[in-house]
Order: sequence, then structure tokens, then C-alpha cells
Amino acid sequence: MTRIEPLSKRKAHPLVRWTFGASRRDLGRDVDPVGVYAYAPRLLLGYGAFEKATAKEHRVEERLKALAETKAAAIVNCEFCCDIASSIAREAGITEAQLLALPRYRESEEFSELEKLVLDYATAISRTPARIGDELFAALREHFDERQLVELTNVIALENMRARFNSAFEMTPAGFSEGMVCVVPETAAGTQTSPGQSARTVAA
Repeated sequence: MTRIEPLSKRKAHPLVRWTFGASRRDLGRDVDPVGVYAYAPRLLLGYGAFEKATAKEHRVEERLKALAETKAAAIVNCEFCCDIASSIAREAGITEAQLLALPRYRESEEFSELEKLVLDYATAISRTPARIGDELFAALREHFDERQLVELTNVIALENMRARFNSAFEMTPAGFSEGMVCVVPETAAGTQTSPGQSARTVAA
């Protein structure tokens, strides 16, 4: 459910009907964000092109980007995004133990130092206000070149955009993580929940 009823492909402007098909091919189902964006066809076209361009960048390891996106989704408190991000993270090689440990990643042995650094960056960008210290950015530069930094920053910022858009319309999970461990929204931006609240298994 969402605050406004998503448009169906049949009712959508002909200009954006291809977007529905592309989304279904990529995700295996129709999703509410596409139907809601369809009320503004030009925005949907631009957004779709941005998503496609982002998906074609592969200078940064996919599992690092998936970790960062999942952390951002949890901080912004988007249930829909946590659901789909957890599924994408698993496909990228993130373990269930890592998903469970995500809210307490700094104290966990499940993550490498590089993974913790990327999660620090995702956390800093996703907080309000965003504060990225010089020390953190200098540490990132030891592992990533300029293009990689742009790619990593883009996926985190894009996840923030998705999460805030979806949260405004109260979009609920679409079942991507049904029956599996799924990260849940954190209690407040920048606040980590206890391990028992960090993730859940969604009942089939």
C-alpha cells in the first residue's frame, strides 16, 4: 500500500510504458515507486535513465556498493528499500550474518576494515545533516581513485533519494526478502539498534 495509488502500465502515459516493462524484467515484478513516478512521465524517464547509468558502473566491487546501499536504506528508515536492498545484498555475496550485524558493524567481526570504512561513509552521507570528515575521506582515497569515489558516492546518494521518496509515500515492502533475513529500518538517523532489532526473517 502507498499514500497514492500507483498508475498501472495501461493507464500510464505511452512515453513511459517501456519503463514498466524494463522494471519488471530487472526486478521480476511491478513495484510501487515506478507506478507513483508515472504521474510525472518526464521525471520517470529521467529517473529511469539515471538508474540505468548507475547500474552500468562497475569500478567499485558490487558487494561494497550493496553494503553501502543497505546501510543507507536502514538509516533513512525506508521499509520498501530495506526489503529490496537486503535481496540485492544477498545476490552480491553479503551473508545473513552480515545483515544481522549491520547496525553494529563497527563492533562486529563479520566485516573487513574496508567494509567498515565504506559503511562509515554510507552512514555519514545518510545522516541529517550529512557530515563527511576530512579524515574519513582521506582514508577512502587510500582505497579508491576519483572515478570509484564518484561511483560509490553516487550509489549512496541515490539510495537516499529512493528511500526518502518512498518513505514520503509510505511504500511498504514488496516481498523481495520474503522468508529470508531482511534488514529493518534503524530507530533514528545515525542511531544503531540493538542486535535483536537489526534484522528479521520475513515470514513466507
